[in-house]
Amino acid sequence: MPGLLRGVARTAVIAGTATAVSNRVSRRQGGRWAQQEAQQQQAAQQQAPPPPPPAAAPADDMTAKIEQLKQLSTLKEQGVLTEAEFAEQKRRLLG
Repeated sequence: MPGLLRGVARTAVIAGTATAVSNRVSRRQGGRWAQQEAQQQQAAQQQAPPPPPPAAAPADDMTAKIEQLKQLSTLKEQGVLTEAEFAEQKRRLLG
């Protein structure tokens, strides 16, 4: 019986050591993979193209429409446009 007990104890020690080593290797590999992934993400962020410039502000669009309305009004006052033509152009511009 002492030989059997010694064999079981020896097996337990070997299995425990193997488990500890396996866990340590797994943690080390996980750390390396996380580090590599972080480096790849940094490289990808550095190589990413800059975002496109923002679109023109709506205020600029409204300013352009106001200028066109002023031009249409001037043409109507000069007699180049009739009242109906002015109304139609204004409707197209604003609608």
